[in-house]
Amino acid sequence: MKDYLLKATAYDGKVRAYAISSTNTVEEARRRHDTWATASAALGRTMTISAMMGAMLKGDNSLTAKVEGNGPIGAIIADSDATGDVRGYVTNPHVDFDLNEKGKLDVARAVGTEGNLSVVKDLGLKENFTGQVPIVSGEIGEDFTYYFANSEQTPSAVGAGVLVNPDLSILASGGFIVQVMPGADEKVINRLEEKIQGFPAISTLIREGNSPEQILERLFGTDDVTIHGRLPVRFQCRCSKERVERAVLGMGRDEIQNMIDEDHGAEATCHFCHEVYYLSEQELETLKQSADH
Repeated sequence: MKDYLLKATAYDGKVRAYAISSTNTVEEARRRHDTWATASAALGRTMTISAMMGAMLKGDNSLTAKVEGNGPIGAIIADSDATGDVRGYVTNPHVDFDLNEKGKLDVARAVGTEGNLSVVKDLGLKENFTGQVPIVSGEIGEDFTYYFANSEQTPSAVGAGVLVNPDLSILASGGFIVQVMPGADEKVINRLEEKIQGFPAISTLIREGNSPEQILERLFGTDDVTIHGRLPVRFQCRCSKERVERAVLGMGRDEIQNMIDEDHGAEATCHFCHEVYYLSEQELETLKQSADH
């Protein structure tokens, strides 16, 4: 099944909801970065939530989410946009531990319980919108829940989960974001809290074959959900050889000459997708000529 997400409302428009299946997308990230199991779970949760947050944007707007805890995994970065494209990486992909006391991957230990979660949105304005909150648990979902409540003043419940196979490939990945809209009464909020508290692990539901539609139906009931949109989700990077050439060009003539003299070429690796780009000596000579003009 291809990855996709749904945008929906429930309880007569008093609640906004998103649900996603992201198994293939997270597997692509795992394959590119060679992440170990706990690192895969941390990166997968961050990318899954970021993809849903990207779906809240419009046009060619985009956002970058950064989880910087004091754990061994280092920073986790995810980029997403309004079209369902998402990419991400972790500073230290080779992090793994024994399962925690709940029998789950110990994401909090990998991420750390101190640090910051920041979200930068490029909304096409002169200045980007930036929101930042402290990490509250390192479990990612709870941290984004705290972000929405404190940085965007939107009471939300955020869930994301990743299951990893013994061979380290991704077995299942998915998530949901549920947000209470202004004017929702206590009855709606209480009903929602009850549903979410007793809700099964999202990764288990995905593994059992539940679609995003079925996840929302389990949350709200079949009669209370209105689907407003469906968006394909995929790991997609924006890097290209042209971007590398522009970056090299920006270094100036002398620096390009140094690359020619010392390395007889240039090599650049994209953080987000690990694609490697090579520039030959001749290509550098051509760029050097352009730098003269």
